[in-house]
Amino acid sequence: MAQVGLEINQVKPDSIAFELGLAPGDRMLEINGQTLRDVIDFRFHETEESLIILVRKQNGDEWELDVEKEYDESLGIDFGQGDFGHTMGCANKCIFCFVDQMPPGMRPTLYVKDDDYRLSFWDGNFISLTNLGKNELQRIARQRLSPLYISVHTTNPSLRERMLGNKKAGLILKQLNYLADVDIEMHTQVVLCPGLNDAEELERTADDLANLWPAVSSMAVVPVGLTKFRQDLYPLRTFERDEAARLVCWVAKKQNEYLSRLEHPFIFASDEFYLTSGKTVPPGERYAGFPQLENGIGLTRLFMDEWEAVKTSLPREAPCAKVTLATGILGGKVLKPVVKELENINGLKVTIKRINNHFFGEQITVAGLITGEDLLNQLQPDEIGDLLVLPAVMLKKDSEVFLDGLSLKELRQQLQVPVAVADGPRQLVDVLKKKISF
Repeated sequence: MAQVGLEINQVKPDSIAFELGLAPGDRMLEINGQTLRDVIDFRFHETEESLIILVRKQNGDEWELDVEKEYDESLGIDFGQGDFGHTMGCANKCIFCFVDQMPPGMRPTLYVKDDDYRLSFWDGNFISLTNLGKNELQRIARQRLSPLYISVHTTNPSLRERMLGNKKAGLILKQLNYLADVDIEMHTQVVLCPGLNDAEELERTADDLANLWPAVSSMAVVPVGLTKFRQDLYPLRTFERDEAARLVCWVAKKQNEYLSRLEHPFIFASDEFYLTSGKTVPPGERYAGFPQLENGIGLTRLFMDEWEAVKTSLPREAPCAKVTLATGILGGKVLKPVVKELENINGLKVTIKRINNHFFGEQITVAGLITGEDLLNQLQPDEIGDLLVLPAVMLKKDSEVFLDGLSLKELRQQLQVPVAVADGPRQLVDVLKKKISF
C-alpha cells in the first residue's frame, strides 16, 4: 500500500525546515489541509505565506507546524528520487513507438513507457494527453503546470486514433483548446510517417496548431525512427533524400507564412531532415530562441555557430598527433568542415570515423543511438592514433554508460587508447588543448 505524503531526503542547513527540527526520513503529509501527492503539490502550496504543515516523524509522532514566511520563500526541503511516486504509464499502442522496437537485454529504464503530465511540466517529456481525465486537466489549470510538451502527430481525429491505437486520441483538439483557454503554454511535436500524417495531413495539423498561437508556441516535425527490430509491427519506412528536401522547403514556406501572420516562425524541422536532404541549416534567428533543443531542433545550428566563435582561437601549430572523431552517419556531415580547419594546424592529423548503427539497424543514423558494441566492432585501435574523441550525446545523461550498458571505462580498457568526450566545439578544442598540448 502506497504511503501518504512525501519522505524528506534532505534538509538544507539554516533553512526554515532545519529550524523547525525536520530531518531526512520524516514524511510530510499535508500543507494547509491538502494531502501531498507529489513534489508539484508541495512546490505549489509551499509558496504561500502562511502554512500549517502536518509531518510524521520517523518515530511515528505527528507534528503540526504553523509557519509564517515570505511569499515564495523556500522551506529548504529536497525529496530526492521519490518526488513523483507512481508514474503514469502510456495507454497507447502507437504504430511508430520506439520502445516497441528495442532489442531485449538492455537497461530496464529503456523499456519504460511513461506518459505523465507531471514529468512533461517538470522535465520536458512529451505526452499524448490520452490518459488524462477531467481531474488531471483541472489540476494542470489550477496549479499552472506550464509549459507542457505534447505529442500531437496529427489533428485529424480518426487518423490520430489509428496512429496512437487509442480511441481517446481523437480528443486532441478539444484538449488543446481547453489548455489554451486556461493559458497553458504548449510545445508540440509531430513524428512524421511517410504516407500517413505528412502532405495534406501535415498542412492541416500545422494550421490547426497555429490557430492556437500563442498558447501553442512551437511545433516540431521529426522523422520517424525505425530500428531493425520491427518484426510484426505496422509497416513504416524512413524518408528518402528528395522527400526530406521537399519537407524542408515546405517548412521554410510555412515559416514565412507564420512570420507574416504571427511574427514568429512557429514550425521547425528536425536537424535530421536538413542533414538527410543536404539542405542548408537555417540561421539562428529562424529557431526563435531554440524552444525544442532536446527534440533535436537546432542543435546543428548551435554547433556551427559555436565552431565559428571557437575556431578563431586555434593555434597554427601543434605537437605531432593523430586524433579520431567518432560519430554517427549524420554527425559526420556536421564535423566535416570542423576537421578541414583543424587539419590546417601543422602537426595535427584529424579523421572522422562514421559509425554504422549495426545494433539498431543502419536506418538509425544519429550519434545519440550509437552503442558501445558498435564502437568496439568498428574502431581499430591501431587506426585511432593518439586520441579518440566521442560526442557526449552517445552516453547516458549524467553518466559514462552507453545505451547497451558498456561503460566508457570499459571502452578505454578494450581499445587500449585514450578516449575523451566532448559536448560541442568548445569542449572539443579544450580536450585537444589538454590531451595533445596545443
